[in-house]
Amino acid sequence: MRRLDGAVTAPKGFKAAGIRCGIKQQGPDLALIFSEVPAACAGMFTTNAVKAAPVLVSTERVRSGCAQAVIANSGNANACTGKRGLEDALSMAEFAARALGLDAEEVLVCSTGIIGQFLPMDKIEFGIAEAAAALSPQGGPDAARAIMTTDTRPKTAAYEFEIDGAPVRVGGIAKGSGMIAPNLATMFCFLTTDAAIEPYILQDSLAQAVEASFNSLTVDGDMSTNDTVIALANHIAGNRLIDSPGPALDMFQSALETVTVELARELARDAEGATKLVEVVVKNAASYSDARSAAMTIANSLLVKTAIFGEDPNWGRVLAAAGRSEAALDPTRVDLSFGDVKIVENGSPLDVSSEEARRPMLEPEMVITLDLKLGESSARVFTCDISYDYVKINAEYHT
Repeated sequence: MRRLDGAVTAPKGFKAAGIRCGIKQQGPDLALIFSEVPAACAGMFTTNAVKAAPVLVSTERVRSGCAQAVIANSGNANACTGKRGLEDALSMAEFAARALGLDAEEVLVCSTGIIGQFLPMDKIEFGIAEAAAALSPQGGPDAARAIMTTDTRPKTAAYEFEIDGAPVRVGGIAKGSGMIAPNLATMFCFLTTDAAIEPYILQDSLAQAVEASFNSLTVDGDMSTNDTVIALANHIAGNRLIDSPGPALDMFQSALETVTVELARELARDAEGATKLVEVVVKNAASYSDARSAAMTIANSLLVKTAIFGEDPNWGRVLAAAGRSEAALDPTRVDLSFGDVKIVENGSPLDVSSEEARRPMLEPEMVITLDLKLGESSARVFTCDISYDYVKINAEYHT
């Protein structure tokens, strides 16, 4: 598998653009992704009962299994905006369809930003026409910048691999920095591929990739109204159609998860106010649900996250968090490590100096590993520390 530049425009037949239309106070705020031919599509969306208007529109349209474009704005979530918000979301799709010569049903629509405010539709209509005119095979990075809100940098990934001797590509862009927790995280992710794959297979593949990445990601335990992951597959690569399990699907799945996990890690790394990327690994649990529950509870613990920020090896907070999860746990059997330093064995502290225990916490990336010794299941969750800046950012960000 070979890493590529280009993000969502690395696969053949895709163009993108990112422009400024004036929704945000500064920077680009409107992204357009376009496939030159109709594409299979799949999507996953927030499970929050309060869903933004564009989520309602795109959820319905993804069911057809076919789409050709995604229009997305940042700076305004078009959430909690009632009937007008739904009409505005439909209008966004119609504006894009008109500019691209498509039917409106072939356009998926997304919004992110401040909740409870109406979209400036005059600016968006003009901006969509401008974005359509700016579409380019090199426009993936511009689209990545245009979907950012409190992110400090764009998140992109793309890889090339082979199926049946044909080169196939998968690319993606993502945004998300705060208000992030499963299911999904508070985020956008747009994925493109030139693979030939049936829509229902693509949907299943996307669900697996999301479980390993964005549903294993938490920044602050909060869930958004607008979370969206969309995948488009335009069949241009020339591989035999993937319509059943087998080596071709396995290769595609591996590539898709490589992209989504890389993007999830970058979301955690660039979380609001974060100074450290943290992986919480729980292994040898009695079941996957137990491993997942323990890992997520540790990753969401404010006491654990603040200890990591303070570079304080207060490992008791980790065991306490695991103990209040729903996971089966025998406190006399667990092992705990910070990075390569084992701190607890069979439930008892080892003779490790505070300086040695603290050493892994001084790095920009840290792994916490909890071995439950009750089975063979494991789970991994991506998270970060919580700093003073997280409070400052969210105290000043009007929602």
